[in-house]
Amino acid sequence: MSFTLSTAIRRAAATAFTAALLVPLTACGGDDSDADDTGAKATESSTATGAPKADLTVLAASSLTDVFETAGAAYEKENPGTKVTFSFAGSQELAAQVQQGAPADALVTADTKTMDGLKGETGTPTVIAKNRLVIATGEGNPARIENLKDLADTKLKVVLAAPEVPVGRYSEQVLEAQKIDVKPVSEEPNVRAVLSKVELGEADAGIVYKTDAATATDKVDAIEIPDAQNAVAEYPAATLKTSKHTEAAAAFVAWLSTPEAQKLLQDAGFQQP
Repeated sequence: MSFTLSTAIRRAAATAFTAALLVPLTACGGDDSDADDTGAKATESSTATGAPKADLTVLAASSLTDVFETAGAAYEKENPGTKVTFSFAGSQELAAQVQQGAPADALVTADTKTMDGLKGETGTPTVIAKNRLVIATGEGNPARIENLKDLADTKLKVVLAAPEVPVGRYSEQVLEAQKIDVKPVSEEPNVRAVLSKVELGEADAGIVYKTDAATATDKVDAIEIPDAQNAVAEYPAATLKTSKHTEAAAAFVAWLSTPEAQKLLQDAGFQQP
């Protein structure tokens, strides 16, 4: 009986000792498991650069069409698992879409006035680029247009963007400042529509952004407007408060100010903000 009790006591002590040794090991194992789970979740929800993964919709001014398509591809490559879809239109159309509750995550306009009118709908905007105006004419400049004053010639077919469109408002400002009266044959809803009219030969000239004229050098000539007579367009970018991917949207907007994005914008002819 004494042997059995002694044996039981020794076995109980050994079991307790073994259990004591296993406690810290189990605790460490639990930490590793949690860390692995956390890491897996982080991998699933974030990109390689730390930006959250998401399918983003960005409303952007028409004049950003070409450069943003390139920028979007660069951002997706840098952030695997994220997809950026752009919807391009005149800034006034984009503002209307935001006010009507269109599902989107970020907004980039071609002027601060339009963005300022949406303060209740957006986060704090950041200017990501600037632009200037040029006179677009047909290839070879058949009408021999040299400056803004030439646009007042009633024999010319001049097309401008509508006054509510940023480029139309800028055009109006520079023409009024120089006391030049231009009678446009049409007023278009965005800058690309103005450029198209000139490209197709439906207009002798139009006022567009420098960057837009640069996308059609094989079809139009760009007549420079002196800085003293020109206007500077600013492009603010902001997240939308209705976004379902606020962190991912903020990451994209912040990326637009990085050296990589700025190089793409400047290579396309945009000026530094």
